[in-house]
Amino acid sequence: MKDMETCVKHRVPIIITSLRPPAEIVEAAHSYGGLVFHDVINVKHARKAAEHGVDGLILVCAGAGGHAGTLSPFALVREVKQWFKGTILLSGAISDGFGIASALTLGADLAYMGTRFIATKEANADEAYKSALTQHAAHDIVYTNLFTGVHGNYLGPSIAAAGLDPDNLPVADKTKMNFGSGGNTKSKAWRDIWGSGQGIGQITDAPAVADLVDRMKAEFDRARQDFLRASA
Repeated sequence: MKDMETCVKHRVPIIITSLRPPAEIVEAAHSYGGLVFHDVINVKHARKAAEHGVDGLILVCAGAGGHAGTLSPFALVREVKQWFKGTILLSGAISDGFGIASALTLGADLAYMGTRFIATKEANADEAYKSALTQHAAHDIVYTNLFTGVHGNYLGPSIAAAGLDPDNLPVADKTKMNFGSGGNTKSKAWRDIWGSGQGIGQITDAPAVADLVDRMKAEFDRARQDFLRASA
């Protein structure tokens, strides 16, 4: 909890948690007015997190990079919206302004993007990683629990570079979680075996963040206009 003590000391406004109900983190964050958003992949996990008082749920749906779920956002967002009154963030293959507009139209309060911002000039990621994100598409993504014990989406070519066959991976031990592992190879998850969402087919460059945001805003505005015309 030393990391949380640091967060309390500096009054970090938003804290993101995952994997287990964050009761003690919620209590600590709320002591100074901070917010806690928790990653979930299904309704069962969402309800547990809500019981612990989280302020928001990050719905990590099918196609998200890293530790992702398998549920369609059409299923998970609409079901959670029936009973959760806090902030809902939607994650999963969102790479442009059209995806953001879709997330909000579906009922999410915020769109949650990760992979797209790895391929930016400011991102502290290996240049080979950034380049790979611009060269591949959804069919190159592999969903497996081999590398950390928790199912996630990874870039197939990085798995191949680690000496494994992305199409024929060994069976993982479902009882063990080891986030520094690389499936018992010399390569390590995240450092060598790269997480990636299915939305990389829309990633063709690694611009400055400011330029990317401007582009996504224009795409968002266009999507909204298209929707208004279609619904008129």
